[in-house]
Amino acid sequence: MKDKENEEIEEEVKQETPNTEEDVETAETEVAEETEEETIEQQLEKANEKIAEMDDKYLRLMAEFDNYRRRVIKEKAELILNGGEKVLKDLLPVIDDLERAQQDIATSTDMEGVKTGVDLIIKKFVDYLKAQGVEEIETKDQAFDDNLHEAIAMIPSPTEELKGKIIDCTKKGYTMNGKVIRHAQVAVGG
Repeated sequence: MKDKENEEIEEEVKQETPNTEEDVETAETEVAEETEEETIEQQLEKANEKIAEMDDKYLRLMAEFDNYRRRVIKEKAELILNGGEKVLKDLLPVIDDLERAQQDIATSTDMEGVKTGVDLIIKKFVDYLKAQGVEEIETKDQAFDDNLHEAIAMIPSPTEELKGKIIDCTKKGYTMNGKVIRHAQVAVGG
């Protein structure tokens, strides 16, 4: 009986004592799983921080762009309202000269002097227009060009050479920096 009892006790001890190889492997697996979970959690935390950082950058960039857009709209509105200010300011001396000429016409008996004064004012104004890039479209003895001229009449030409050419100009045309701002109104020989 003692043998039986010893065998039973040995079996109980075997059952109670863990198999060291299996336990070591299980323990290593559990530690590896915990380390892997911690690594994944750390990566997730870093990714969430990066997302928050990029979200903040995006919001700031959108706000900056919105401010830029508003500023540009405001500047354009100011430019439209005040864009002609320099042009009009530079024309004021011409208006002053015209007003003086008008006063002189009422009191002057020397019409030749008045005519000379008006000619000077016109020259001053034409020089100002040239400085702004405005030029007169040449029409005298020119062939008709519908890009520059507007035909308002077709009249019989006195000679064969004048057929299709401009015979008379009723309203001058102008270009500004090469672009037509008003077509010349002309009579064309036919």
